[in-house]
Amino acid sequence: MRPFLFLGTRAEDEAADGEYGAVLACSGLGESQVRRIRLEQDPLPPIDLADYAGVIVGGGPFNMSDPPALKSAVQLRAEAELSALADEVVARDLPFLGCCYGVGILGIRDGGVVDRTYGEPIGAVRVTLTDEGRADPVFGALPPSFDVFLGHKEAVTVLPRSAVLLASSTGCPVQAFRLGRNVYATQFHPELDVDGICMRIDVYRDYGYFVPSEADAIKAAARQASVTEPERILKAFVERYA
Repeated sequence: MRPFLFLGTRAEDEAADGEYGAVLACSGLGESQVRRIRLEQDPLPPIDLADYAGVIVGGGPFNMSDPPALKSAVQLRAEAELSALADEVVARDLPFLGCCYGVGILGIRDGGVVDRTYGEPIGAVRVTLTDEGRADPVFGALPPSFDVFLGHKEAVTVLPRSAVLLASSTGCPVQAFRLGRNVYATQFHPELDVDGICMRIDVYRDYGYFVPSEADAIKAAARQASVTEPERILKAFVERYA
């Protein structure tokens, strides 16, 4: 089996390693079946996508919609590298799953708009699949509605013309979409469980996602949520393309 390529952008080791471990656990992949690259540490080396069964991109604090003058050199480099990679992925319709940050990478294509209109605070949200989502070979593994963990400052306001909307929620119209037959993006985090989101609340306490003094209350609310279905997206994605 060809390996999968996992691309991360989190500078904080605890969050980066936690995300990677969660992706492995949810997908059923072993470390020998994944090549991991941390783009916040090193430039993306030459990649032959034919060597990989698929690409998975994690989330992070980068926002595509931030003014360029406010972006660090690392963010600008990572965005340029991911955009070039996405160009090839979309053109060849290669298997790709972008979790949270994938919305920013793919959502600005083909007339799409990503901005801060539909940002959502950290927590659990009910997501509903569209008819296309229920018929999709990856998302169709899930029930028609399910709860997810998320927290994001930007989201898709105008869907790319060529995109197929797969999932939506009351507070954010675009929770997941597909380009072509094999390129996916989710606004929510399919890899997150309660322990994972509580860890990220601690790590990103001072990143502007919430008032720091509210961290304990947000974690308490997360522990009351029942988020069990989203991880099946990662499992279905890997099983389809392995």
